[in-house]
Amino acid sequence: MDKQQAKKRVDELRELLNQANKAYYQEAQPFISDKQFDEYLAELEQLEEQFDLVEPTSPTQRVGGEPSSDFETVEHPIPLLSLDNTYNEEELNDFDRRVREILGHDDFTYMIELKFDGAAIRLRYEDGDLVLGATRGDGERGDDITRNVKTIKDIPLHLNNDYPDVAEVRGEAYMEREAFIRMNEHREEQGLNAFANPRNSTAGSLKMQDPREVARRPIRFFSFDLINNSDEKDITQYQKMQMLSKLGLPVCEHYKECSAISEVHAKITEWEELRHDLPFETDGVVIKVNQTKFRKQLGATSKAPRWAIAYKFEAEQATTTIQGITLQVGRLGKITPVAELKAVELAGTTVKRASLHNEDEIHRKDIRVGDRVVVEKAGEIIPQVISVVNPDRDNRSPRFEMPDHCPACSEELVKLGDDVDWRCINPECPPQIRQRIEHFASRDAMDIEGLGEAVVDQLVTEGLINTYADLYELKKAQLILLDRMAGKSAQNLLDAIESSKKQPLDRVIYAMGIRFVGKTVARDLAHGFQTMDALIEATKEEIEEIESIGPKIAESVVRWFGQEHNQEIVDSLREHGLTFSIEEKEQASQKLEDKKFVLTGSLPSFTRKEATELIEKHGGTTTSSVSGNTDYLLAGESPGSKYDKAKELNIPILDEISFLELIGENN
Repeated sequence: MDKQQAKKRVDELRELLNQANKAYYQEAQPFISDKQFDEYLAELEQLEEQFDLVEPTSPTQRVGGEPSSDFETVEHPIPLLSLDNTYNEEELNDFDRRVREILGHDDFTYMIELKFDGAAIRLRYEDGDLVLGATRGDGERGDDITRNVKTIKDIPLHLNNDYPDVAEVRGEAYMEREAFIRMNEHREEQGLNAFANPRNSTAGSLKMQDPREVARRPIRFFSFDLINNSDEKDITQYQKMQMLSKLGLPVCEHYKECSAISEVHAKITEWEELRHDLPFETDGVVIKVNQTKFRKQLGATSKAPRWAIAYKFEAEQATTTIQGITLQVGRLGKITPVAELKAVELAGTTVKRASLHNEDEIHRKDIRVGDRVVVEKAGEIIPQVISVVNPDRDNRSPRFEMPDHCPACSEELVKLGDDVDWRCINPECPPQIRQRIEHFASRDAMDIEGLGEAVVDQLVTEGLINTYADLYELKKAQLILLDRMAGKSAQNLLDAIESSKKQPLDRVIYAMGIRFVGKTVARDLAHGFQTMDALIEATKEEIEEIESIGPKIAESVVRWFGQEHNQEIVDSLREHGLTFSIEEKEQASQKLEDKKFVLTGSLPSFTRKEATELIEKHGGTTTSSVSGNTDYLLAGESPGSKYDKAKELNIPILDEISFLELIGENN
């Protein structure tokens, strides 16, 4: 390769890596694996050095992505460097050799910690108070996400014990596996796209503009470094971890001092097995020279310290054969293609099926029946097909094409708007019927105990119910004929169904299963319209006036109530006495009569629901958005854009204390 050829390849690699950095750090949608990225980066570094092509703007000289333009940019007083990666024992031994050569002795130890697969965060505390939360950004500058960081319950707003005047904390935001799965299930219920893995979800959540939405995401936090104004130079990384814990910051329990690199190797082997039992995602371990006094001598490159390195676990993959492609019908009619696999062991479980997401994804990867494919657990959670092993082989099966009709009911499939998914919109489609009834009975909806998947399946199969409204027509004589349904269990189920009639209006709206209407939207709709009839009669424009609701949701609500089949269900629910209005509560006083309140932020002593009940108890009302008709804004910790709008409109802003004084309940 001559210099001209090298320059061409260098330009190709820089463009690819810059796109990958943007996708990973800013868009939280990576399109190549970490290992592929590192291999391309290593190739680029080698070519730049060999042919003298190094440039300051090259990905080899940078940490990650540019800060987002959506947030204020902050300078990092000490750069947040990334870490060099290694994937085998030999490379780790080379790191150990370099450390010894630079220091000229072996009078040091190592500290080994789990490496979390999340998003790096910098916190700054002054006089013990949290004053800043920022992303890593490009290492020199990051995004100010303080308001979002304050919604993460793991992160203390004030430090414990003898805190320094200024404390800089480094850590990682992450999501636990089970919480991530539940969040994705909830998103799919609302017709939203599922996140690929916990890391993408965490990174994307931290960049959201509305802290209220961030607060609804199950984000956790671990701290792993502490920098303060102390002159103490002889501190160890191990002692820093203990100090972080004493200050009230969460620290992962899995860290260990190692006297030699051989002990590090042994711990890596142990933790590579341990990772499958952890509730959160880890993609490797971090090895640091334990004594911080040696960090200056060891120094750093432009992008990574020489006193630390990351050992990355291999992503667990397996090769198997696609035996067929089947279609799943979701509760809202979404058709999901699924690869039926020859059983293979992967990450401690037997994998027989993997989601293929949608038709476009299948075509992009050119996946066909009979192909040998590489399967990986995305974030060790969701099996997915990564690639086809032998795409050029002869006699491959024909390209997959989505059928025109639903596999369950033969209704014609459609795409709604710009949706990439095909859907069945037949309200009588059997799989949808079952899933809609299960959703209706779920804990967050009508909370009908005893009405699980197996019972619902029996009720639908035996023709006892066709919609969830039919639940209220069931008789004991019908139930006791079902398998494993004795007299007592039948009566318990009937009692639970009867009890569900007392659920409030917002739960009824959520239980109906309207696309895009989750629990929060259902609460806002109930509160905004007060009665089911008012909601049914509302126009798209009237629904959009509720602050949290946009055109897509409003259109879905109007469409749902406009369908004759759904109107019949609503009429049936009304006849059976379900709650169709927000109940008027007995008032304690008229001190807030005709006063309209808007709530924002987190109050010290009350939940949002409790504060609303207090306002209504004294004759006031609450609305979702600030306008010229708003009388007061009740603001707690981390107020959102409502606070700014209230100031702009000169609307009185109350904290919790002044609010309690206003209603005479300050004692």
